[in-house]
Amino acid sequence: MRSRTGLTVRTFAPDQAAARPPVLLVHGFGSHGNRDWVETGIARALAAAGRVVIVPDLRGHGDSPAPLAADEVAAPAHVTDLVAVLDEAGADTFDVVGYSLGARLAWELPKTAPGRLRRAVLGGLSPVEPFEAVDVAALHRAVAGGAEPADPFTAAIAGMVRAHGARAAGLALCVEGLRSTPFTPRTWAGRTPPVFVVGKDDAMTRGIEQVVDLLDGAELVTVPGDHLEVLAGAAFRRTVLEVLAG
Repeated sequence: MRSRTGLTVRTFAPDQAAARPPVLLVHGFGSHGNRDWVETGIARALAAAGRVVIVPDLRGHGDSPAPLAADEVAAPAHVTDLVAVLDEAGADTFDVVGYSLGARLAWELPKTAPGRLRRAVLGGLSPVEPFEAVDVAALHRAVAGGAEPADPFTAAIAGMVRAHGARAAGLALCVEGLRSTPFTPRTWAGRTPPVFVVGKDDAMTRGIEQVVDLLDGAELVTVPGDHLEVLAGAAFRRTVLEVLAG
C-alpha cells in the first residue's frame, strides 16, 4: 500500500499477536523491502512469532517514488519518512532491524523518535560513510550516458546504479544525498544498546568494533557470509528473532 509519505509499505499481521511492539524492517541501498525481508523469509518469520511487521521501500527504491532532488534522500529525510510510516501505523513504540543503509538510518531513529524505540538489530553496518569517496558530478554524468568516471570507485558505483535502469537517476540522487549527510557514529540515543550483526567475510563492515566500543552494553554477532549473503542466511534470521524476543 502507499503511505501518506508516498512510500510503498508492506505490512504483515500475525494470526495471534504477541505482547511486543511492531517491527520496522529497513532495507539496504539499491534494494527494496521485498528483496531484503520478504524473499529472505524474515518478515514472515517475525509475523509467525506474533509480531506486526512494517516493511517500507525507501524513497528512490523499489515501488516508492523517485526523488526529484538530493535533499529528499539525504539521511535525515529518509529517517523522517520512516518515522512518518511508524506514525501512520500507530506504532507508539517499535523495534527495528536495518541492513546496510537500513542500519545506518536505524541508528538515527532514536534521536528522531525519542523514547519510542525498544530494541534494534543493525546488520551489515559500515563504520564509515562509503559514499564520501564518490565523485558525485562524475556519477551523474555516467548515469545520464556520459563519460565513464576516471575514479574506479565512482565507476563501480555508477555501474551498480545503472543496472537499475529507470531507477538509476533517482539512486544517483540518493548517493548524493547520503554523501552530503555522512554517517558519523557517536552516542546511541536508544534506551537499549543495539545488537550489531556482521558477516564473517563482509569487507564493508571492517572496523565495526570501533562503533560497538562506543556503546556500553552493545553486542557484536558474527554470522557466516559476505555482505550480500548474510541476509538470506539462517544465522542472521535466528539472531533477529532471538534479539527481538527479549
